[in-house]
Amino acid sequence: MSDIYLTEEHRRLRAEVGAFAQSTVAPRVADMERTKEVETGLVKEIAGRGWIGATIDEEYGGMGAGHLAKTIIIEELSRVSAALGAAVQASQLGTAKIIHYGSGQQKRTWLPRIAAGECLPTIAVTEPESGSHLLGMQMTAHREGHQYVLNGRKIYVGNSHIGDLHGVVARTGEGSRGLSAFLVEASRPGLSLPALGGTLGLHGFSFGELHFHNCRIPASNRLGKEGDGRDIADSSSVLYGRPNLAAVALGIHQAILDQVTTVTSERTRYGRPLAELPNIKLKLGQIKSHVMNARLAVYHATHLLDIGAGDDALLFNAKLTSAELLLDSARTAMDIHAASGLMTDAPMERYLRDAHHIPAPAGTSDIQALRLAEVALGTSKSRWSQLLAALLAVKKTPLALP
Repeated sequence: MSDIYLTEEHRRLRAEVGAFAQSTVAPRVADMERTKEVETGLVKEIAGRGWIGATIDEEYGGMGAGHLAKTIIIEELSRVSAALGAAVQASQLGTAKIIHYGSGQQKRTWLPRIAAGECLPTIAVTEPESGSHLLGMQMTAHREGHQYVLNGRKIYVGNSHIGDLHGVVARTGEGSRGLSAFLVEASRPGLSLPALGGTLGLHGFSFGELHFHNCRIPASNRLGKEGDGRDIADSSSVLYGRPNLAAVALGIHQAILDQVTTVTSERTRYGRPLAELPNIKLKLGQIKSHVMNARLAVYHATHLLDIGAGDDALLFNAKLTSAELLLDSARTAMDIHAASGLMTDAPMERYLRDAHHIPAPAGTSDIQALRLAEVALGTSKSRWSQLLAALLAVKKTPLALP
């Protein structure tokens, strides 16, 4: 059913990314798991293929392929390595703020470089005391003449240690309009990177901190107007963060289905394949259903974004559905594998660990459910998909704010 959304271009893209993942990424996965070192070479190679620029307009050298194409790229990479899928989605997310809020000069400067794979962007919003609670942000940026001075700390930044351009949101005033966004080059004095800590999964993915101590940047590095920071963070999270994480989940989910199908077909009990045992067949069918439902939710939501008929509620639902169904399927798959699933020479334990990285970024499952409850009650104020549709209709930039 989800294939109805795919064009021939989408199918060719899936084949291209899938072939690359199998031939180039798959041989590196064991080393990534063993060393847990950040994978830089493959990320640069992927960026060089232009896949970070899936939603960048062709006038800036991007693919101009849209949100569903972006989903397919992330999904196919994550099917082989969720760490690589996470790295790609993080920089695609980092690109969003420039696409929708960058000045003409900022777009001309950065988008061609990102599209060509010469610049890896990030987005840095989360702090120790503020995740989904954006207004709890404490990092500051104060203006001194033609510069801003940044002080504070960002955590859980995707591609933190390999990114070239960080999109940072900091406090410039009080209240909900007291947040502003900035582009900070990785080479800026006053920006430091503490050593990466260990993570449960996504080994090979750079998921760390940025520390700012009197870090000075030109005022021209500000994105949008002072006070736009909350909108920039929120719109990027809704339009890119939610579907991107859902796409990573979808890739892991499909890998689990592939693995369970193979194992239950090849392994025997009581003189016949496991797949012929009724209880195992039921579990396999449940996983298949979960994958189908998750894919339909993600493809439907991103397809509508591409045609200018997007709906924020569908993006909330895609993230919620993908994350929760994935965790359920991962546990079911572990039940089928039994003790063999605990061994590191089999991929199931990696899939389980990687799956637990999906719910928290871009809003936990509780956050998605709360946003959906607001939609049901008629109190939701989230309108980013509608604003994107208006932008596509009139083809003007930057994104018009309410």
